[in-house]
Formats: sequence, structure tokens, C-alpha cells
Amino acid sequence: MTQSVVAKRYASALFNLSQQKGQTALVQEEIEELKKAFKENKELEQLLSSPRFSIGKKKEMVAAIFSGANPIILNTLFVLLDAKRMSEVLDVFAEFHELANEAAGIADAKVYSTRPLTDVESNSISTTFAHKVGKQSLRIENIIDPSLIGGVRLQIGNQIYDSSLSAKLSKLQRNLIGS
Repeated sequence: MTQSVVAKRYASALFNLSQQKGQTALVQEEIEELKKAFKENKELEQLLSSPRFSIGKKKEMVAAIFSGANPIILNTLFVLLDAKRMSEVLDVFAEFHELANEAAGIADAKVYSTRPLTDVESNSISTTFAHKVGKQSLRIENIIDPSLIGGVRLQIGNQIYDSSLSAKLSKLQRNLIGS
């Protein structure tokens, strides 16, 4: 999570409004796409933070660029523009993501494996490890890492569960050398 108090306030307002409208999941999906757009196009944030353009012109640009976006998200972007807080947009999105996950009982997890996981494997990992971290389910991002040799390494927040073959071999090597 971010350390920005401002981002937390905007994200909280966005989250509360999306909950009132029953659109939390939809807003969260769209925010993930917007996060990608802002991360891949650093010029976009610079353009919207630039003093060269009036707030009205910036709003027109946002409305044109994100014409298909949910009105709740568009209005949040307009509020950020009005408050000259566009530099906080990615932090607001990250905070919203955390709030939505917490409300839904979901945790984000990275699963490192030597090959893509099947749906059955992903569901099994989610079911097994979600309860260990006090959540109902995990949103899994599968990352291919051939250096593991076999098995998986799971990262949920700052917790790591490593059952990879490379980790087991390293442990065995430490035990043999240490004896």
C-alpha cells in the first residue's frame, strides 16, 4: 500500500461510491486497465499535470481519451484534475485495489512456476493458501521461472511459500556443507 494520505482519501471516496452503486468489481477491472495506460504512457500524467493547459481543456482530453470508462472513474479523474492531484492517480488506483480486495476477502498472489498453471492447479493453490492468510480466495498472477527446476514459489504480500526444487536443493546443500 502507498503512504499517501491524499491517495487514501480519494480511493476511499471512490470505493464508497462504487459500493453504493454496486459497481465495485466493474470499477476495479477498469482501474486495472487505466493503471496500465498510465504506467505505459508516462507522458499522459505529465500532460495532465502540465500548467500549459486549462483544467477545462484537461477534462476534455480525459473525457476523449477515456470515453468508454465508467462515469464514476471519469468523475474521480476530474476531481483529481480540479485539485491538481494527477500525480497521485496511480496511488489512488493502488489504494482502491487494496480496499476492494479487502472487502471481497481476496489477496493478490504471485505464483512462480516452470510452466503455466492449469485452472485446476490455480484453484487448488488459491483454496489451500487463501485460508493461511485469512482470505477467501487468491487472485493469482502466474510467472514463469525456469530457474525453479520444478515445484512452485508463492508470494502473498510479504509472505513467501517456496516448495520449488531449487529451494529444496539449496537447503540440502546447506545441510550437507554445514554438517
